Amino acid sequence: MALRSLVILLCVFAAAQPKILKQSSYAKEELEQYIANTRPELNLRYRLHYHVAPPVGWMNDPNGFSYYKGEYHLFYQFYPYDSVWGPMHWGHSSSPDLVNWKTLPTALLPDQEQCFSGSAIVDGDTMILMYTGHEITDKEPYYNETQFLAFSDDGVAFTKYAGNPVLPAAPNGSPDFRDPKVWKHGKHWYVVLGSKTDDNRGRVLLYRSFDLIEWEFLRVLGESTGDLGYMWECPDFFELGGKHVLLWSPQGMEPNGDRYKNLHQTGFIIGNFNYNNFEFVQETKFQELDYGHDFYASQTMEKDGKRYVVAWFNMWEVPHPEEVDGWAGAMTIIRELVLVGDRVLQKPLDKMISLRDESVINGQVDENQVIELGHTGEIIISGDLEKKIELLVEGRNGGGQALLRWDPEVGKVVVDRAGDVRQVEWSPIGSHSWRLFLDASSLELFCGEGEVVFSSRVYPDGEWNLTNLSPQTLNVEAYKLKRSVPL
Repeated sequence: MALRSLVILLCVFAAAQPKILKQSSYAKEELEQYIANTRPELNLRYRLHYHVAPPVGWMNDPNGFSYYKGEYHLFYQFYPYDSVWGPMHWGHSSSPDLVNWKTLPTALLPDQEQCFSGSAIVDGDTMILMYTGHEITDKEPYYNETQFLAFSDDGVAFTKYAGNPVLPAAPNGSPDFRDPKVWKHGKHWYVVLGSKTDDNRGRVLLYRSFDLIEWEFLRVLGESTGDLGYMWECPDFFELGGKHVLLWSPQGMEPNGDRYKNLHQTGFIIGNFNYNNFEFVQETKFQELDYGHDFYASQTMEKDGKRYVVAWFNMWEVPHPEEVDGWAGAMTIIRELVLVGDRVLQKPLDKMISLRDESVINGQVDENQVIELGHTGEIIISGDLEKKIELLVEGRNGGGQALLRWDPEVGKVVVDRAGDVRQVEWSPIGSHSWRLFLDASSLELFCGEGEVVFSSRVYPDGEWNLTNLSPQTLNVEAYKLKRSVPL
């Protein structure tokens, strides 16, 4: 069935079911009214200024990261009625430039299925969402996951396909079968999905289709041999710098020295992919994409030859201090991905410079000197890498804090959040400076050209102070940043 015929069929079905559409429309209107009434009740002490966050309630994985009719779109897992995880909706934000964002109406509401993670594609004037329908069952493990479609001709109002699910089962029947990431190559649509083997080893499955309805299973694109976790979530597969990158979030990896210290990880392998035999030949070992405390379930999109990435700026099974304030969860800032050798670098967007407001300092900062920032800041730091660098970021009135360190004796960058340490070796390939982004409850540290990045939530009381604890004078350029997302 051609895609255009599918859309026509969907419209005919909608016209024949006015009662269903009316109920759905009422539910959406009721939800948006609830959000509008609840937003003024939020406590804004930790509310982020330039990171996408839910208007109310809970947020986790980014979904549907895409470009449609002149704007970027970012959807996300959303439970509006409480600031803890609940029956999943799809929240929705859009942006002209990936920096300034507005909140749009909730895109998907659960029916018999919860609307778990997925992706968005564009075909002509139609935006199509492919997402996992998570349904509760009465048999162990008491849930099942299949793949659904929804359509829109304006990127705001979506109608679910009457023939859902379009992918009803994993090849081995595993109930864990989720997070479709779709793209087009030639005449075919392709999708990767996260799943697991019968003996609990994570894997990624590859399918293709002519019409998004009938899908052909091609092969297992990647699979754990036992050391890469029991479930692979949120897979993404794309070309970068002449290679192919498999990016995903494995669950159940054991900590190994400095590595894999979060509950679950997000990382990648680099290799070559052949569209003739669908074989992905791995060339590197698994590498973490971000080394901070709070980075999970990333998703990428491509526009004008550039590959962008965003991730959930939280982690499972850790405290979320903003939860008592009526909201929880955020997205990282958008980063550009660049392949250099066997490294995938993350770089802040050039457009981030447009958020610079008041200049705080541009010059030397002596040992023990304190820089007073606002609730936000962008700080560029450079010093002698043959000597130690140590910075304390903390709330002016106390609360959360973090120590950022460079130790030349071991060649590691360290982010120490109240004794919860993340650290990794750093070998600069160009710039030797750090670029630190602070928001009302977060820090993102980019080292050099983005070879090493840490994303961590930190919850200060009041505005930020930054203290140079290094045994050397540092060169520092610092700015307060403007708001670019709604309260």
